[in-house]
Amino acid sequence: MMVNCCGLLTSQKEPVPLKSVEVELEVRDHVATVVSTLNYENKEDKPLEAVFVFPLPGDAAVCHFSAKIGQTQIVAEVKEKQEAREDYDDALSSGRQAFLLEESEQSPDIFSLSVGSLPPGESASIRLEYVTELAVQADEGLRFCLPAVLNPRYQPQGSEGGNVQVTSVPASLVPYSLSFSARVSSPRPVSKVESNCLLDPLQYLNTEQTQTTVKMAAGHKFDRDVELLIYYKDAHQPSAVVEAGQASSKPGTLMGDPVVMLSLYPEFPQAVMSSVASCGEFVFLLDRSGSMDDAINNSDSHWTRIVSAKDTLLLLLKSLPMGCYFNIHSFGSSYEHIFPKSVEYSQKTMEEALKKVDKMGADLGGTEILEPLKHIYSQPCIPSQPRQLFVFTDGEVGNTKEVINLVKQNSGSHRCFSFGIGEGASSALINGLAKEGGGHAQFITGTDRMQPKVMQSLRFALQPAVVDISVEWDLPKGVSVTALSPPITSLFQGQRSLIYAQLTGQSPEASEGCVTVKYSLAGHPSQNQLHFSLKPAEDTGLTVHRLAARTLICSLEMEERERRGQEDEGVKKKKVVELSVQSGVSSAFTAFIAVNKGSSEVIQGPLVRRNVPTSMMFCGSQQFYSMACSSVAISQADFDDDMDYQVEELSIGACKKKSKGGIIPNLFSNMKTKFLASTKPQKCSVQTDGMGSTCLKSSDFSPPKPPPRDPLLQLVSLQKASGCWVLDPDLAAALGKTSEELEKPKPASVNQEVWATVLALIWLHGFKMDAQEEWELLAMKSVSWLQAQKASCVTECVEAANTLLGCTVQKEALGL
Repeated sequence: MMVNCCGLLTSQKEPVPLKSVEVELEVRDHVATVVSTLNYENKEDKPLEAVFVFPLPGDAAVCHFSAKIGQTQIVAEVKEKQEAREDYDDALSSGRQAFLLEESEQSPDIFSLSVGSLPPGESASIRLEYVTELAVQADEGLRFCLPAVLNPRYQPQGSEGGNVQVTSVPASLVPYSLSFSARVSSPRPVSKVESNCLLDPLQYLNTEQTQTTVKMAAGHKFDRDVELLIYYKDAHQPSAVVEAGQASSKPGTLMGDPVVMLSLYPEFPQAVMSSVASCGEFVFLLDRSGSMDDAINNSDSHWTRIVSAKDTLLLLLKSLPMGCYFNIHSFGSSYEHIFPKSVEYSQKTMEEALKKVDKMGADLGGTEILEPLKHIYSQPCIPSQPRQLFVFTDGEVGNTKEVINLVKQNSGSHRCFSFGIGEGASSALINGLAKEGGGHAQFITGTDRMQPKVMQSLRFALQPAVVDISVEWDLPKGVSVTALSPPITSLFQGQRSLIYAQLTGQSPEASEGCVTVKYSLAGHPSQNQLHFSLKPAEDTGLTVHRLAARTLICSLEMEERERRGQEDEGVKKKKVVELSVQSGVSSAFTAFIAVNKGSSEVIQGPLVRRNVPTSMMFCGSQQFYSMACSSVAISQADFDDDMDYQVEELSIGACKKKSKGGIIPNLFSNMKTKFLASTKPQKCSVQTDGMGSTCLKSSDFSPPKPPPRDPLLQLVSLQKASGCWVLDPDLAAALGKTSEELEKPKPASVNQEVWATVLALIWLHGFKMDAQEEWELLAMKSVSWLQAQKASCVTECVEAANTLLGCTVQKEALGL
């Protein structure tokens, strides 16, 4: 089934009633509260219904929704979804204003906002508030993302539920403005705030530098998600926040009792952490859908997501330990694998895999990730080789919850590490895969290099798995605890684990609680303990309660999906609705509804619907929107986000495209069209017809040249699976020398492979220390290989290599 999408409203000269979006962010330690104000104005002569489909962070707890019309403020209430929809329809049919906010049933990071019966000349201001936890990145920064890009999600055939109607336009055509400001406060100093968008200078509010404000510079073009990375000094400090219950809620309920949020940072023994596992089954799953041909950032259209992913696979394969097993799977509308089942890692299997990776393109159509995952899970696990799954995708899928369910069902047999590539990747999918798969999630956006983030995750995968995790509470007499978070399934060095729990009963003044996390690591029992005050923190609002409610709602929703078709189906759904209504937090089964009951004036005239367009990633010279070819205009149509089209023929009288399904007679609007270099170069160019449509005319068209090979990757590509290099002309070229220059200074008693390997290591340490995290693991493998050779004159080799390459790297720095 193709993704549904409407035509480009802006090109049809239809007014867009959304005028501006103002976002205020408040970050306290690692929790963010976001207030978005959407300002609408109806400049038409008839009443409007404005429908806006937009992304939010996948784990956001939407907790407030209100509308202001003139001086009238209407606060929405949470109701069961069908009931809320009926209230909305009833209000519109009786000429009243109504506002409806609902979460997509397929993916928790997409929301739909309907603003109904906005009279001619009327303005309305919509206020939306949500709270969310900030994820810790590999470099210890806390990541906040305000999604501005909503790429239409590919809906696989036969999947459940309908799609949300998404109207997407290139970011440059988004007609409304965005302003963004943030305030950050923490018990620890804020060392820096970075962003992929231009920021005004940081303003500290106190001498301790624990509070700061920052604003986005004017003129944001909506061409990317707004990403903030916040760095604290000494960020990895365990902490606990106890929040008092709501005075109006009944004691014994989640909202009526105090709730505690614990942030735990386990510290593992250094002896265990310095050792790297020499076993494991490493399964790499690569997205090869059409959208992977997009540029990974806005500056270089040649550097596509698929090219970056392939370079990353090279580094990963070179860094794997001898003795492990591996396989590479790829998917689009169909899926492929390099080997029928995982094979032992050797020079032969590594070379075979890399040859096939080199030929991979973004040429497999849609984004159907469910079937390849089922295939991987159907393969029996290899004894004593723990399975580690690495998923690379731009995350544009419509069946997010189904995919996450499948990972959870198989969470006992593997760890899943996920990578969201490019703008608009679904945070619900990427975070959900890692969370339910006991792994770690990373996002690669803007000018990020994929390689350091992926190698960080490989280090996690090579750590021994933490098992037998349990949480024990020690509380004063009369106080009992109810866990609100699902059990912890994974722990990684330096990574935060969050626990929410409800505290019932009365505790004496100044009393303390204690929580102990016990686990086993590499056969060693270990534990981390945190003592905390039970006195409620001041001025936290109900942030912790709402985050806890959202956590519990997500767990219950997943249990409900697992019960489909069983006798007790619907039991968890009922609990979700009750909890959502009680806490005022969004869920898949409820919606926010506000009806203006105060206005006595009935709105006259037929209601006209206006879809508010969302910005969509648009980059690269190979993609065109609203395309018309010669006399053939593009009509509004459904489209497949990830279908690749080849230009088979371009002439003045006719234009046709070919897909895997055969000739497609019409051209699709509002979506990207790929001109693949697999056909012979065509003569065509793009120009506008003045009405927002685009036409093709005859002129030269040639495929873009691939980017030059990175010198680091060139050297890495020559390394053998064992960790050594071979003295040959390719190595000489990679080091910028001739073969003669390389061979002449070699100490006489040293074999060629030892000399070549020392040269490569000296070059890495001498010229590529800025990328050390990318090559560190494969260098460790080289050092182990050198030590195993028991070469007698390594010191002489190091001195000679330094002289040849003009470096001053000490032997100790190499780890020899």
